[in-house]
Amino acid sequence: MENKKNCCEKDSNCSQTSCPITYSMSMIGGKWRPIILMRISQGINRFGILDRSIDGISKNMLTRELRDLEKNEILNRKIFAEIPPRVEYSLTKKGDSLMPIFNHLNDWALRYIEK
Repeated sequence: MENKKNCCEKDSNCSQTSCPITYSMSMIGGKWRPIILMRISQGINRFGILDRSIDGISKNMLTRELRDLEKNEILNRKIFAEIPPRVEYSLTKKGDSLMPIFNHLNDWALRYIEK
Protein backbone atom coordinates (compact mmCIF):
# COMPACT_ATOMS: atom_id res chain seq x y z
CA MET A 1 0.00 0.00 0.00
CA GLU A 2 1.25 3.47 -0.89
CA ASN A 3 2.31 5.57 2.08
CA LYS A 4 0.35 8.81 1.69
CA LYS A 5 1.11 11.85 3.80
CA ASN A 6 -1.73 12.81 6.09
CA CYS A 7 -1.52 16.29 7.59
CA CYS A 8 -3.24 15.06 10.74
CA GLU A 9 -0.53 12.56 11.65
CA LYS A 10 1.15 13.27 15.00
CA ASP A 11 4.68 13.11 13.58
CA SER A 12 3.87 15.12 10.48
CA ASN A 13 5.70 18.40 10.11
CA CYS A 14 2.71 20.07 8.52
CA SER A 15 2.91 23.66 7.39
CA GLN A 16 0.83 25.96 5.23
CA THR A 17 2.83 24.93 2.17
CA SER A 18 3.11 21.18 2.83
CA CYS A 19 -0.30 20.19 4.22
CA PRO A 20 -2.42 18.44 1.57
CA ILE A 21 -5.70 19.58 3.16
CA THR A 22 -4.54 23.20 3.38
CA TYR A 23 -3.43 23.03 -0.26
CA SER A 24 -6.75 21.50 -1.34
CA MET A 25 -8.80 24.08 0.48
CA SER A 26 -6.73 26.93 -0.95
CA MET A 27 -7.58 25.63 -4.43
CA ILE A 28 -11.27 24.75 -4.08
CA GLY A 29 -12.41 25.86 -0.63
CA GLY A 30 -14.70 28.67 0.32
CA LYS A 31 -18.36 29.42 -0.05
CA TRP A 32 -18.53 29.78 -3.84
CA ARG A 33 -15.89 27.67 -5.59
CA PRO A 34 -17.54 24.26 -5.16
CA ILE A 35 -20.84 25.69 -6.41
CA ILE A 36 -19.17 27.34 -9.40
CA LEU A 37 -17.34 24.13 -10.29
CA MET A 38 -20.51 22.04 -10.04
CA ARG A 39 -22.46 24.50 -12.23
CA ILE A 40 -19.73 24.47 -14.88
CA SER A 41 -19.59 20.66 -14.78
CA GLN A 42 -23.35 20.71 -15.47
CA GLY A 43 -22.84 22.81 -18.61
CA ILE A 44 -23.58 26.22 -17.12
CA ASN A 45 -20.51 27.85 -18.60
CA ARG A 46 -21.23 31.50 -19.38
CA PHE A 47 -20.74 34.34 -16.89
CA GLY A 48 -24.29 35.69 -17.03
CA ILE A 49 -25.86 32.26 -16.64
CA LEU A 50 -23.51 31.41 -13.77
CA ASP A 51 -24.37 34.71 -12.10
CA ARG A 52 -28.11 34.02 -12.36
CA SER A 53 -27.79 30.39 -11.24
CA ILE A 54 -25.86 31.07 -8.01
CA ASP A 55 -28.10 32.79 -5.50
CA GLY A 56 -26.35 35.47 -3.45
CA ILE A 57 -23.05 35.79 -5.31
CA SER A 58 -22.04 39.26 -6.49
CA LYS A 59 -20.62 39.86 -9.97
CA ASN A 60 -17.32 40.98 -8.42
CA MET A 61 -17.05 37.81 -6.31
CA LEU A 62 -17.92 35.58 -9.28
CA THR A 63 -15.27 37.33 -11.38
CA ARG A 64 -12.66 36.94 -8.63
CA GLU A 65 -13.43 33.25 -8.07
CA LEU A 66 -13.40 32.47 -11.81
CA ARG A 67 -10.02 34.20 -12.17
CA ASP A 68 -8.57 32.28 -9.22
CA LEU A 69 -9.87 28.96 -10.53
CA GLU A 70 -8.35 29.75 -13.92
CA LYS A 71 -5.04 30.79 -12.31
CA ASN A 72 -5.03 27.51 -10.35
CA GLU A 73 -5.55 25.62 -13.65
CA ILE A 74 -8.90 24.20 -12.57
CA LEU A 75 -10.87 26.11 -15.22
CA ASN A 76 -10.26 27.04 -18.84
CA ARG A 77 -11.49 30.38 -20.12
CA LYS A 78 -12.21 30.64 -23.83
CA ILE A 79 -12.87 34.01 -25.44
CA PHE A 80 -14.79 34.01 -28.73
CA ALA A 81 -14.06 36.79 -31.22
CA GLU A 82 -17.65 37.92 -31.58
CA ILE A 83 -19.58 41.09 -31.01
CA PRO A 84 -20.56 41.23 -28.25
CA PRO A 85 -17.64 39.17 -26.91
CA ARG A 86 -18.55 35.76 -25.56
CA VAL A 87 -16.59 33.91 -22.86
CA GLU A 88 -17.13 30.30 -21.88
CA TYR A 89 -15.62 28.36 -18.99
CA SER A 90 -14.84 24.66 -18.86
CA LEU A 91 -13.12 22.31 -16.47
CA THR A 92 -9.52 21.40 -17.10
CA LYS A 93 -8.34 17.83 -16.57
CA LYS A 94 -7.32 18.90 -13.07
CA GLY A 95 -10.78 20.40 -12.48
CA ASP A 96 -12.55 17.37 -13.90
CA SER A 97 -10.64 15.14 -11.49
CA LEU A 98 -12.46 16.93 -8.64
CA MET A 99 -15.92 15.83 -9.78
CA PRO A 100 -15.87 12.40 -8.08
CA ILE A 101 -14.99 14.18 -4.82
CA PHE A 102 -17.89 16.60 -5.22
CA ASN A 103 -20.20 13.71 -6.10
CA HIS A 104 -19.19 11.97 -2.85
CA LEU A 105 -19.89 15.19 -0.93
CA ASN A 106 -23.28 15.38 -2.62
CA ASP A 107 -24.08 11.78 -1.64
CA TRP A 108 -22.93 12.43 1.92
CA ALA A 109 -25.14 15.53 2.17
CA LEU A 110 -28.17 13.65 0.83
CA ARG A 111 -27.76 11.13 3.64
CA TYR A 112 -27.59 13.73 6.40
CA ILE A 113 -29.43 16.81 5.16
CA GLU A 114 -32.66 17.57 6.96
CA LYS A 115 -35.63 17.23 4.66
